[in-house]
Amino acid sequence: MSTAPRRISKKRKFAKDGVFFAELNAFLQKELAEEGYSGCEVRVTPSRTEVILRATKTREVLGEKGRRIRELTSAVQKRFNYEEQAIELFAEKVPFRGLCAQAQAESLRYKLLGGLAVRRACYGVLRFVMDSEAKGVELIISGKLRSQRAKSMKFREGYMIKTGNATKHFVDKAVRHVLLRQGVLGIKVAIMLPWDPTGKKGPRSPLPDVVKILEPKDEDPADSEAVEAQ
Repeated sequence: MSTAPRRISKKRKFAKDGVFFAELNAFLQKELAEEGYSGCEVRVTPSRTEVILRATKTREVLGEKGRRIRELTSAVQKRFNYEEQAIELFAEKVPFRGLCAQAQAESLRYKLLGGLAVRRACYGVLRFVMDSEAKGVELIISGKLRSQRAKSMKFREGYMIKTGNATKHFVDKAVRHVLLRQGVLGIKVAIMLPWDPTGKKGPRSPLPDVVKILEPKDEDPADSEAVEAQ
């Protein structure tokens, strides 16, 4: 007697997929922090599940002769109970590092771990992001920065939108935590992406409040003569 495959409700499926992505992202973030991990994308095909890792140092992610990526694939496969060849990991280089909030948050995190002063580290990231043609950037560092009393410092430059639907498409955000001797520091990075009709550096569609004034058309002499005759 053959048993039919167990059906799962859509609500449970979305919850399960969300938990899988969150756990996978947390695992990769921990493993590939030094390689400039900048997020992942999960693609489910009928034959297998593909995970595309975005990082700034893809050579280190792949490892010597692809050894590192095979180890990561094996670890993910065992953790999430996938069969052999049912899941595969690929590495993709972040094309514009200065426009990726996760890459800049990791960069700032390692600067602070290295003992660099907070202001100097933040201004370095601020300059690098604005040089990468971003419209604006905001950094927030909170925790025990100098004294025992916790406080937060904000660093801003350029143009930044805070509300509306456009924030989902134009603002890239990332949050990281730095474990220092005096306590935990929180890092928030928000980058306002530029409008790019090609879709490489930012969204294809412009901001909804941008008004473009077109040049008036040249009048045809014959039409003007007909109007005067009337």
